[in-house]
Amino acid sequence: MAAYAIFDVDIRDMEQYQKYMKLVKPVIEAAGGRYLVRGGAFKVHEGDWLPRRLVLLEFPSMEAMEAFYQSPVYQSLRAIREACSSARTVSVEGLLC
Repeated sequence: MAAYAIFDVDIRDMEQYQKYMKLVKPVIEAAGGRYLVRGGAFKVHEGDWLPRRLVLLEFPSMEAMEAFYQSPVYQSLRAIREACSSARTVSVEGLLC
């Protein structure tokens, strides 16, 4: 079952964040992940949630997502991301159809 990671990112230093984005993409792909949303316009239809920059990743399974997120390579890149931004992150399994 596919799993999705949703990041709501508040970027403080765009130049450093762009460096992070270049480094993290191959790590995501190596874990079988792919970007579905990477920034872009959005509209809040209900509630008081005010996302900053939304990123949606798809992985083949929750195990693949967790392996990516907990990997030493990603954890070192996460430190770079945290130095230039803050994020809220959730993961969710997709539906079996």
